[in-house]
Parts: sequence; C-alpha cells; structure tokens
Amino acid sequence: MVSFFLQHIRYEKRCSHHTLTAYGTDLEQFSRYLTEHYELQTPEAADFQQVRSWIAHLAESGLENRSINRKIATLRAFFGFLLRKKHRADDPMLKIRALKTDRSLPTFVKEQEMATLLDDVEFPDDFAGVRDKLVLELLYGTGIRLAELIGLKDSDLNAYDRTITVLGKRNKHRVVPLNATLFALIRSYQALKEKTFGGGAENRLIVADTGGAAYPVLIQRIVKRYLSLVTSLEKKSPHVLRHTFATHLLNRGADLNAIKDLLGHTSLAATQVYTHNSIEKLKEAYQQAHPKA
Repeated sequence: MVSFFLQHIRYEKRCSHHTLTAYGTDLEQFSRYLTEHYELQTPEAADFQQVRSWIAHLAESGLENRSINRKIATLRAFFGFLLRKKHRADDPMLKIRALKTDRSLPTFVKEQEMATLLDDVEFPDDFAGVRDKLVLELLYGTGIRLAELIGLKDSDLNAYDRTITVLGKRNKHRVVPLNATLFALIRSYQALKEKTFGGGAENRLIVADTGGAAYPVLIQRIVKRYLSLVTSLEKKSPHVLRHTFATHLLNRGADLNAIKDLLGHTSLAATQVYTHNSIEKLKEAYQQAHPKA
C-alpha cells in the first residue's frame, strides 16, 4: 500500500519530488522499525501503540521535535489515505499529538547588508560573475524557492508585463513582478549566455559554467560565498534570501496577503511568521529610542 500512497501524492496531490522523497524515506524508516521490533511486515496494519512506540524511539535517538513532527505528518497522511480507500476502519493517528517545538523566527539579512552586497560588492564581469549576481538578485528580488529558481526557463520571462512565471509547489504557477534593475540584469545575462554558449546551453534561465542545468549545490555555494562578505549570520542559504525578501516587504508596509501570493503560500498562517520579525524590529527601535526604555 505504501507504493500506492506514494503514487497518489505524486499524481493526484502533485507533490514535489522533494516532498515525495521525504514521504518515502519516512515510511521506509517506519516499516523497518515495525519489522525489527514487532515482526510486522505491513505498515498499514500498525496500531496506535506501535506508532507511539516509534515516535518515542525517534525522540530517544535525539531527533529534533520539528523533524519528528514532519514524520508524524507523513503517517497522518498515509493512514488518512488508507481510511479514504477503505483499507482501514480505524485511524491509529487520532490520539497522536505533535510534539512541542520552539518557534524560531525566520533568519534574514539586514537591508543595509543587502544594499552593500548588490550595490557595492564587485562581481567578475565574466559569465559566472554575471550569473552569480543574477542568482542573488532573483532570490532577493522575487522571494522564489531554490527549486523554483532552478526550474525557470527563458520563456517564463514576460517582457511586456516585466514579470516572470514561476512553477511552485504542487505544480502551481504564479506570476511574480520584476523590478527594472532585475529585469535589465536578466536581459544582459541572457545576451551573455547566448554569446557564451550559442544554442548549446540548457533550456533553463540559470545554467552552470558549462552551459548545463544549474543544480542546488551550485546555487547554495553562490549564496553562501557572497552572503559571507556582508553578514555574520550562521545560516547563509537561498531560503534566507526568501525570508529576507518577505521581511523587508513587510517592514516597508506591504500587505500580508500580497506577500502570501508572491511567496506562493497556500495559507496566510505560513506568511504570518514574518510579522514576528517586524514586531521584534519595533521592540528594538523602542529600546534604542524611547527615553523610558
């Protein structure tokens, strides 16, 4: 039944490859635990006690509560699927509760640090340098995810509206506006890419030094290398630039619903986490400026 469930979330729920892999790994680990501790070969037959035992085992092994909660969500989806397909009459997840987690605020780069990076740092004027600058400008200027960046094609650019169409999670498209500087940079990069590779480049907007498709590690290295020049943040990843995009918009008064749409969030709850950063900024300003603080 595991394979049927994975096919279901792939084709009917249209989950991303990353999500599909995570679900498959979780269910494989759960199945292995049931086999080793209960000699149970079919995870769909597991009961509440066995599920709870696995969760306790994960906690005892030192896995973070946040990671355990993701595995709980996988089992909840799996057993929910079995119930809907009439392969089970009861739900062993009904009494399972998510573990408590510390609510960590999204990490973001300060506005002045981003301005220094994009306006003052000198990038090489070769193909790699122009491409690296574009990667940073795109991630910060649009808030797109790493996978969305890698999936962009030249044809996704709309020169008339100065927008770009992004293929997000669950194969949902959204249109994101581009500022004038970013749009001009994309055009310059495309011309340089054509000059460098001719028609031999991969059919993607962002490509590697060889003209082949860009890959996650390449983008992560670019972001880490350049963010290290302007910030001492521990995390220096593409997702930090997504957080930075949203936080800066909110700090400058953008509507929360508009930010939600730009980020491709399905619910406002996912976007509201950025309001906490804005509240922290207000507290900081109060502490620094108020005479009675």
